[in-house]
Amino acid sequence: MRMMRKLIVMVGLMGWLSASVVSTVGAEMSKWNLDKDHTTLGFEVVHMVVSKTKGKFTEYTGTVEMDADKQEFKTIEAVIQTASVTTDHQKRDDHLRSADFFDAKTFPTMTYKMKSYTKSGDQYTAVGDFTLLGVTKELTLVGTFNGVAQDPWGNTRAGFTAEGTLNRKDFGMKFSKLLDNGGLMVGDEVKLKLEIEVIKEKKMEKVKH
Repeated sequence: MRMMRKLIVMVGLMGWLSASVVSTVGAEMSKWNLDKDHTTLGFEVVHMVVSKTKGKFTEYTGTVEMDADKQEFKTIEAVIQTASVTTDHQKRDDHLRSADFFDAKTFPTMTYKMKSYTKSGDQYTAVGDFTLLGVTKELTLVGTFNGVAQDPWGNTRAGFTAEGTLNRKDFGMKFSKLLDNGGLMVGDEVKLKLEIEVIKEKKMEKVKH
């Protein structure tokens, strides 16, 4: 009777170990590259207290390492060219590229590298290092994973929506002017609004000799 019980326990343990191994092997972390044609890296800042100015960056690269089936992530990284900032107003954009703001000549890029994330329902909260003007601070982005789809050209695509908030003065971007009503011409708080689409990197087939 004891031998039978031990045998049952051993069989159960072996089954559990097998299931764990299969689960681990089934997880596939793949590299996905950011698609600039379907991505918007936007921001919003209060102007003269009474309105909001919206802008975006048009030159950047980014990668995501993830298991799309399990919606698990390993890395999220992005490099953004600061000189590519645009608000659809040439004079303002030139000022934004100057030393008063992004100082694009001295600091041509800003970067983001995810360090960790948590998931609650359909919502993700990612914490990463954001570097701007040579200063690195933690930046939290909250968003959703919008799913995966195949395009007509055989590419696998995935999409994300995310938002975050930062204080530009934390990075040394201090330029502003005080208005007669006591408010600031340019607000300190910057809201980030991101619509991101990535394409799964295809595996290179080994050439047989």
